[in-house]
Amino acid sequence: MTWPSRALVLGAGGYAAMAWEVGFLAGMADVGSDPRNADVFVGTSAGAIVAAQITSGVSLDELFHRQLAPPRELESSGPEVDFKRWRDDIGRAKSGGGTPTEILCRIGSLALAVPPGTPSDRPSVAALLPSHSWPEQRVITVAVDVRTGERCVFDKTSGIDFVDAVTASGVVAGISPPVTFKGHAYMDGAFYSTANADLALGCDRVLILSLPARVPALSVTPLDAALEKLRASHARVEVVHPDGAAEAAFASVGGNILDPSVSEPAARAGRDQGRRVTNESLSVFWQ
Repeated sequence: MTWPSRALVLGAGGYAAMAWEVGFLAGMADVGSDPRNADVFVGTSAGAIVAAQITSGVSLDELFHRQLAPPRELESSGPEVDFKRWRDDIGRAKSGGGTPTEILCRIGSLALAVPPGTPSDRPSVAALLPSHSWPEQRVITVAVDVRTGERCVFDKTSGIDFVDAVTASGVVAGISPPVTFKGHAYMDGAFYSTANADLALGCDRVLILSLPARVPALSVTPLDAALEKLRASHARVEVVHPDGAAEAAFASVGGNILDPSVSEPAARAGRDQGRRVTNESLSVFWQ
């Protein structure tokens, strides 16, 4: 007998997404549906960190409680960021038109323009990972080559250090320096797609946890495009976005999803939502 294969897709969204996703997954486990039983884990940016955490062997309950007290490394202030200017820069890169690759090359030029000496994201990412080695489960992280604009997929066969692969997936162009591997520089995979859910093609069941797209969207490929591909392949797909309580948690810190202080309320809201949604619909889907 062949059992259906399952993919867990974890999307981008800073500390807000990270905490909400961990909370949601812990809530699933609370009511008897363990999300760690997936055959494939696709993680983008914050989702790459979550994929690394939940395949590390640390319990979901422990990972949840870590969200309530983030590591001290996250309290250290990085460079001052003018987010209005940053959004304007990204907006100009996108408004120039062209193919997705051409747009991503322009965004990549912002990544290359980060001043020398700007602190790397690697130490803060390393502090969030219980293990710094590729897990036995199939974990996929997604980044974008800043010079070619091509999406790049990393797994344990790629030869890249695990912490570097996870860090590369979340490098925000124009704010943090790219991660370099084999002569190529990489930035956040969310500039291509916030979830990169099409990488779950071939699986029978796909569960996607994703923050809703911002307006205007930062990525060049919408989630709907991946959903069409997955459903055309006859996969059963469930997409879960944060509910009202989770959105209120994000709003409690001014809506800044990159603020570590959002972690506790977002994780708590996510866990409640995970229990409820699993009882309502996900339990049968995930079994």
